[in-house]
Amino acid sequence: MVTDAETPAGAGALAGSPLEERLRELAGSVPDPELPMLTLAELGVVRGVRRTGAAAVEVELTPTYTGCPAVETMAEDIERVLRERGGVAEVRVRRVLAPAWTTDDITAEGRRKLAEAGIAPPRTTRPPGPVPVALGPRRDRTSGPGAAAGASGGDAAVACPRCGSGDTELLSPFSSTACKALRRCTACLEPFDHFKELT
Repeated sequence: MVTDAETPAGAGALAGSPLEERLRELAGSVPDPELPMLTLAELGVVRGVRRTGAAAVEVELTPTYTGCPAVETMAEDIERVLRERGGVAEVRVRRVLAPAWTTDDITAEGRRKLAEAGIAPPRTTRPPGPVPVALGPRRDRTSGPGAAAGASGGDAAVACPRCGSGDTELLSPFSSTACKALRRCTACLEPFDHFKELT
């Protein structure tokens, strides 16, 4: 069963004992129910695991979006794995919504697996490491950096996962799941799913 958290993700994950790290690895090894080629760790939704008693743990899980229908299945699978393989008698999964999940949380290995499965991975929307902040003159939406189409991940080039061409077109903003769009490569003419960017 999933319960909603009142504290931000990661609040209980600071202890990081060897047992908690092992249980986090187990929880993260669960396949995503909608994208079974990815684990929950590769998807970036398991935010923390902490012991709450001798045989009890609490897992912090952030959904890819608030109404994600797969959250209950993820929680059930985490509970089963931690009981069967981790020897934990009591598992509580809490849904944490802050900080919100973004597609930047998908690991490099997760992105590789998506492409290998024929799904164009989401484009990275934030640079790695600290983000410098500089204040300057105010700009409107029609001028300055970020005004061009695709600067925030809009319809910038999405590479075909089959042939690698950047010449692709959007066929539908939705595909097999709400988090994917249907695109077609104009070079090899193959349709493919694109995991949409969420920032």
